[in-house]
Amino acid sequence: MAAPFFNNLEALPESTAILRQEVRDFIAAEMPGIAEVERARNWTAVNPAFSRKLGAKGWIGMTWPKKYGGAECSFLERYVVMEELLAAGAPVAAHWIADRQSGPLLMRYAPHLAEKLTPGIAKGETYFCIGMSEPDSGSDLASIRTTAKQIDGGWLINGTKLWTSFAQHAHYMIALARTESMGKERHKGLSQFLVDMKNPGIKVSPIRNIVGDDDFNTVILDQCFVPDSCLIGEPGDGWAQVTSELAFERSGPERYLSSTQVFLEMLDVADPHEDRQAVELGRLVTDYACLRQMSLSVAGLLARHEDASFSAALVKDQGALLEQRIPEIAYTLFSDHTFAADSVFDAVAEFSLQASVSYSLRGGTREIMRGIIARGLGLR
Repeated sequence: MAAPFFNNLEALPESTAILRQEVRDFIAAEMPGIAEVERARNWTAVNPAFSRKLGAKGWIGMTWPKKYGGAECSFLERYVVMEELLAAGAPVAAHWIADRQSGPLLMRYAPHLAEKLTPGIAKGETYFCIGMSEPDSGSDLASIRTTAKQIDGGWLINGTKLWTSFAQHAHYMIALARTESMGKERHKGLSQFLVDMKNPGIKVSPIRNIVGDDDFNTVILDQCFVPDSCLIGEPGDGWAQVTSELAFERSGPERYLSSTQVFLEMLDVADPHEDRQAVELGRLVTDYACLRQMSLSVAGLLARHEDASFSAALVKDQGALLEQRIPEIAYTLFSDHTFAADSVFDAVAEFSLQASVSYSLRGGTREIMRGIIARGLGLR
């Protein structure tokens, strides 16, 4: 289904309507050859040429200062662009992490690095991955074992990072490492480093998922040397930096729009006289509307530089539930329908049902999210 379904602009300034139409026109011109099953990959599809085109439009690093290659737009303008791209299933994975969190992190805590790297991010030419999770640690970042030992002129990093999205495409990693021995307060003694992925001390191995994609990777850092200039922020400040970074990662529209193509296909094949289908699809529209408002509110918090960690965890948790429920509803509603052998609906639904298993993992597991939510509500 080509027609966009995000038309409620009540929460956004009227000026964003012009931008929204500009993005839709761009999508219509640049994406006619991308099949629906490829669009179902949504923000996990890598297409460097498409990323460069977005960079040329000024739609990467939109909120950043111009000295860092940005356009100094508002967070809500950026939201509109992201929403339209994700709803259309645009292939944005190449630059996504760098735009969403790595660039802002560098500008805030390591401006000397940002001056060199963010212009390339904004052009859609420089890609990042995030080295957080580890074997036996998962989303419990405070338990990481990767170490960074200070030596003359820099640091030696040793350890293994797991579930590292798009590491095989990234030019740089922002790695979290332990620079002090773990004590009773596990959150202390953590630091972040910029690591060049061409470093001879790095080995990347794919983790194939159930559909055969390798979005996730294992990254081994073996005597990986980084110069002093690649320390991000101050030694020991890594936990506070990571916490602020995760608010960007967990709150955007990608946290509830990953199964959008299935929803659009259901709208195409639905029988307007079938009450059960109308009720279920109506519920999904309501869920989308609620999550959209929640996500927009986090964008507002980020724009005001307020703490968004609790609200972002709510969006991530509830968004993953919706993303995983949509393919299940598709099969429930249309299991007794017979589709052609080359059915677009079947292809999209099959891919999404399998891929959605991982949606509650990326950005932090459901258990970790609900722990954050419980603490935010004063329940723990």
